[in-house]
Amino acid sequence: MSRPTLDRRPLSGEGPVILRVPTDPRWLPLALERFDEVLVDHAHCEKKAAANALSMIQVYPDLPGLPAQMARLAREESSHLARVLELMADRGLTLGRDVGDPYAQGLQKAVRTSHEGRRVDRLLVAAVIEARSCERLSLLAEGLEEPPLRRFYAELAQSEDGHQSLFFRLAVTAADGDVAQVDARLDELLQLEAQVLERVGLRAAIH
Repeated sequence: MSRPTLDRRPLSGEGPVILRVPTDPRWLPLALERFDEVLVDHAHCEKKAAANALSMIQVYPDLPGLPAQMARLAREESSHLARVLELMADRGLTLGRDVGDPYAQGLQKAVRTSHEGRRVDRLLVAAVIEARSCERLSLLAEGLEEPPLRRFYAELAQSEDGHQSLFFRLAVTAADGDVAQVDARLDELLQLEAQVLERVGLRAAIH
């Protein structure tokens, strides 16, 4: 199982996006105690991840490699959503209305408004969200008692690890290959992510 490393920077877009701070150790006991709530939130997260991938194709169709890779990502996230919905149905849960994600909303407020800046930032924010998802899903895989659920979340964590690396590589492409520029902007967003995480606090949710 791959989990984001917390003590070094990414090297030219290879390896995981580096989170500045680990998840509060109190999160996992809360998530396990209120797992049904987490499961519903997880479904909404997968739904929005698929929608975001399709949105990227709509907005940035000319970025080399992005349309095909986002099409594959949207298909994968939709498959994850279907599997989470099956788990919910087995537990008698319904999806309900999406109440929003203050964590993602906090990060998105930092996206720059210029065309080039917005393109790089949207990709990097997606990378950071995927990295945090990878960490949290890994924690669930370690903490859940039922073997099928443990395997499921371990599999999803590995997928999220690949997704955050993909978004980082696309951000480098969007910046005309300027890795140093993307690393510097990522560093700023990771500092912000740590602040957003603290402000949002503990929630029975993926973020």
